Amino acid sequence: MPGHTSASRPLVIAIVGSGPRGISVLERLAVRATAEAEAAAERGAEPRPVRIHLIDATEVGAGRVWRTDQDDWFTMNTVISQVTMYSGDPDGGPARPGAGPSLGQWIEERARVAGEEPLGPDDYAPRVRYGEYLVDVYETIVSSLPAHVELLPVCGRVTTLRTGADSGYLLSLDTAPHLLEADRVVLATGHPVNAPDDFEREMLEFSARTPGTHYLCGDSAADMPLGEDTVPAGAAVGIRGIGLSFYDVMLSLTVGRGGTFHTREDGTLRYRPSGREPHIVAGSRSGLPIPARGRNQKEPDFSHKAQFLTKDALERARAARRAAGGTGQLDFAQDVLPLLLQEVDHVYYVTHVRISQGPAAAEEFAARHARALRAGEDRTALLAAAGLGNVPPVDLDALARPFGDDTFGSPEDFRRRLLKIMDEDLAAAELGTLDGPLKSALDVLRDIRNVVRLAVDFGGLLPESHTGFFHRRFLPVNALLSAGPPMYRVEQLRALIEGGVVEVAGPGTRFGTDEEAGGFVVESPQVAGSRRTVQALVDARIPTPDLYRDTSPLSRQLLEEGLVRTYVIEGPGGNGLTTGGLEVTDSPFHVVDTHGVPQPDLYALGIPTEHTRWFTQVGSSRPGVSTLFYRDADAIAQDALRPLDAPVGETVGAVAAAAPGGAA
Repeated sequence: MPGHTSASRPLVIAIVGSGPRGISVLERLAVRATAEAEAAAERGAEPRPVRIHLIDATEVGAGRVWRTDQDDWFTMNTVISQVTMYSGDPDGGPARPGAGPSLGQWIEERARVAGEEPLGPDDYAPRVRYGEYLVDVYETIVSSLPAHVELLPVCGRVTTLRTGADSGYLLSLDTAPHLLEADRVVLATGHPVNAPDDFEREMLEFSARTPGTHYLCGDSAADMPLGEDTVPAGAAVGIRGIGLSFYDVMLSLTVGRGGTFHTREDGTLRYRPSGREPHIVAGSRSGLPIPARGRNQKEPDFSHKAQFLTKDALERARAARRAAGGTGQLDFAQDVLPLLLQEVDHVYYVTHVRISQGPAAAEEFAARHARALRAGEDRTALLAAAGLGNVPPVDLDALARPFGDDTFGSPEDFRRRLLKIMDEDLAAAELGTLDGPLKSALDVLRDIRNVVRLAVDFGGLLPESHTGFFHRRFLPVNALLSAGPPMYRVEQLRALIEGGVVEVAGPGTRFGTDEEAGGFVVESPQVAGSRRTVQALVDARIPTPDLYRDTSPLSRQLLEEGLVRTYVIEGPGGNGLTTGGLEVTDSPFHVVDTHGVPQPDLYALGIPTEHTRWFTQVGSSRPGVSTLFYRDADAIAQDALRPLDAPVGETVGAVAAAAPGGAA
């Protein structure tokens, strides 16, 4: 039974979820267990046995989102050279935990051996290819485990998790073996399926009573029923949200219906329909389809060195808040955003100078510009002297909301404006992520995430700032401008708009129902004549993690029985914000129960902890970089392998030094 400390019985660890987060923990467990075996051999001793249960409800090794039976038009939005699941680069030996190929290297080798079509380092892979890579990483880990480690994969859903009679945990599953015992459990369950909110219930109820209509709640497009039974050929379908997931839905309804794209002599794309497509009417608050990522010019180990939004700057801001009688919590708009915008501005203008005048001039300008920013000086004369007086500044809000309050006399008027903006964006993206001033600057929003986390994670912001500004104002803009699809996806959308297959309703899009017409309604109040009645309405937005809405039997049981609780950001005067995120401690991320007590043998990582931590949907690390993705996994692996009778605190403090790349 768990809790029995005999050295003869295995230490049992259960990992619930085998997507990227679960596999990352497994990989670091393998690395540390191998090192443990080698250390024991040097002492002439036997290592303690370890048994690992790797559990996944969809596909062990890939998980649900990256499963290997999905269609190949679902694409990643990170180039393959910047993606790896190994915590170390290849070292000339066989692939193994701690030293293995990046996704790009793996695809290159597979193309060479199997004769498959190769991809360049700056290309984007289908999600199914990443799923196959994950499975290969998993199989490599299995084949490399030391003799004292036993791995037992289980394809099934964990329905309950309860503490054992003495200690440890009992896991109930909906498939054999139905009941498992474990000393330690890692929750890496990934994207949730949420219960409908008020709007979704209204849409579902309308659909239930209105023949011929269908409403689909947000989910991974690969799991949506987007076939002709739900969205008939020639019918009109509304799509709510035109972010990253929109492209997946769009392709399912076009390429997935047999349509094809062809390149004209001038390099533009033309869509050749199959005749099975619906008419797509899409919309969002901004009315702007998420812009393209810049053409990648960065090496896999590229690291932006922050000059303004730094750890020291945030600590100074916290100290000032405390000195003023506060808690040390920050106001994002006042304390964080100005520094972030300085990072963006600096890269933008320095890139302009480097491209127009060369690296030496850029270096000199960068030093003067940085001093001016730090001193809060007027930069008008400096920019004019550098030939940048007429260069428009980067305005994140204007880029994300380009239509503002403008009104349009017809859908055609809006369409012309939209295509112009898309063309301008594609031209900026073509310049690249190093040589293109705009896309280089916007890439800072990705590069600076770890520092933003220092400001935001674990209640780092005042509650009203966290929800009122960070979540409602900054994050939508940040997501729109920093997480775009490959350029060719935007080019495909442009071709579909030109061909009349896709129509973007306009800014401030409203979605509703029309009982008399017997359909859903999509319209923009800023575009005259934009009202459309559609037979199906699809939410193309990935659900936000929320413990209270998560339909997983496991999540509901854990919450109801008090083994977990949602994170509350406490503010001055006892005011608090209930986030909906699963509360965990700082590294190594012990789950906190309803009484506020950290559970030393229960961990949670990734998407369920969103809101306690920020941007937890990261699904890989980067070659040659000691990323938080790996340091998180390693911290859990180290703690989970501690002896059963060892105090928890003995290992927690050593996590940073033992993590890949040290404490960086």
